[in-house]
Formats: sequence, structure tokens, C-alpha cells
Amino acid sequence: MKKITQLTLTFLLLGALTSCSESHFREDKIFAGGKFVTAKTLNKGKTLYTEFCMPCHGVNGDGKGVASKGMKVPPRDFTTGIFKFGLVPSGELVHDKHLFTLLDKGLTGTAMLPWDLSEDQKESVVQYIKTFAPKVWEGKDKDLGAEVQLVKDPYGIAHKTAAIEKGKKIYHGEANCQSCHRAYVGLKELGQLSGENPREIDMEVYTQKPQETEWGFQNIPPDFTWDLVRSANTVEELALRLAAGVGGTSMPAWKDTITDEQIWAVAYYVKSLTELKDTDARKVLMEEIKNSNKAYGK
Repeated sequence: MKKITQLTLTFLLLGALTSCSESHFREDKIFAGGKFVTAKTLNKGKTLYTEFCMPCHGVNGDGKGVASKGMKVPPRDFTTGIFKFGLVPSGELVHDKHLFTLLDKGLTGTAMLPWDLSEDQKESVVQYIKTFAPKVWEGKDKDLGAEVQLVKDPYGIAHKTAAIEKGKKIYHGEANCQSCHRAYVGLKELGQLSGENPREIDMEVYTQKPQETEWGFQNIPPDFTWDLVRSANTVEELALRLAAGVGGTSMPAWKDTITDEQIWAVAYYVKSLTELKDTDARKVLMEEIKNSNKAYGK
């Protein structure tokens, strides 16, 4: 009899908890871009979030879940309404399909793994996440960012070598990417590409420079020969990331700052650098840079 009573109480408690979860949202909402979402969808999203996302992202969506402690890459804080990897100019509101892609693929080198969720589940979770930043997302007057579009890859495999060489010149010259990331050529060549006197170039160009973010912590731009690029693996993905930038960080959207052709070239160059990771070719490159810089006493 005692066991039956305990079992009955357990079911009643579970029923009460389920009931609370299902009734958390009682009204439908309209999000940015005129997205209408029912209370039923939000309640389903809350249940899924609580089960799968809350341990890292926290009960309040602030990225302070119990599992977040000790993580090298902090879980996203949803309360700002800012996402790093949407395909809109950095700082603008991302589209649902961009967030679906993050759920499908995860983020390389982080605890954010690919999730095997149905379309309906992804829809529910994504809409629920928006409720953590109501001032940013809620209201039919809020607009989504314009999706970044690039011209078709003008290089392709046939012109890959030329693209890499051109991309190197833009990376170290016009775009000055080493101001945040690092340089991958010696001082002499860097001076030729940047127009600076090699003797006056600060050796800091060979270091990664931590940058402030919208979340209150610093972000370290990747060394492409050593670190993993979280949201991009292919040349096309790198080109789109360059074009859109990284939301909430100092990585700007390069679309309309340099041409689409230049963006593709830099993407080919960055891709070639990522392929050096864990190879002897990287050691050779670093040794070449070190030896060439000795001519300048550095």
C-alpha cells in the first residue's frame, strides 16, 4: 500500500510539473520580421530547452548553466539577443534558418554539438530562445537583418593557386587582418604588402590580439594555422563569414568594404592556412618567418 501511495504521489507531482511547464506561456507572441508564434509552441520550446539546453545556457538563458563552469568557450548568453554566426551583417537580427543551421551542425571546437531535432522541435526551441531578450525580439516593428549575398565563386579549383596568392595580399594589405589575428609572412614581405617599413612593424603582428565582446568577456581571434574556425570549414562558408562578420565581436562585415571577388580570395587564403594545422608545413612556415625576420634584428 505504501508503494502504491508513493507511486501515486510521484505521478501527481510529475503531472503538476508538466502542467506548470505547459502553461508557462498563455499568450501568443509576434517576433521580429512579423513572425507569429503560438503560446503552445513557446511552451513546447521551453520544455525542450529545459531538457537539452539549460545545463549549459542556464535557466535564464544567460549562459550560466551548471555545465558552463570551466568551459573554455562560454555558452551563448541569449539575453542580449545577439548571435555570432547568422548570415546577416554583424549586429543585425538573424533569421530562424540560420539558428536552425547552428542546431544542425553545432559549433566546431566548442561544447555546442549537432542536435538531432525534428523541424518542429527546432522551431519551438528557436522561438523560445527569443523570449530571453524580449526588448530585442518581440514586436512586429522589429526587422530582421538583410541576408548577405555574394557573387558566385570567381575562382574555383582551376584558379585556386591564384586565389590564394591574391587573398594573401589582401589579408596582409588592404584588409590588415593581422591587426586582430596574426601575420603569416615575414617582415620584409609584410612591409611590401602593407606599405610599412619592415623595421618599424611591431612584432605584435605575430600574436592574436584579444578583443572585447558584447557579452562582457574577451574573444581571441583564431590563428588559422592552429585554432579551429567554429562556424566555417569550406571556402564558401569562410567567404560568407567574412562577408557577414561575427555578431557581438570586433569582426566586422566585410561585404561592401572590399569587393566580393576579394572576399572569395581571402577565403581561399584562410582555407589554405587552416589546412596547415598539425602538419610539418606549418612548422616550416613558422621557421621561415622566424629566420627571415632575423635580417631586421627581430
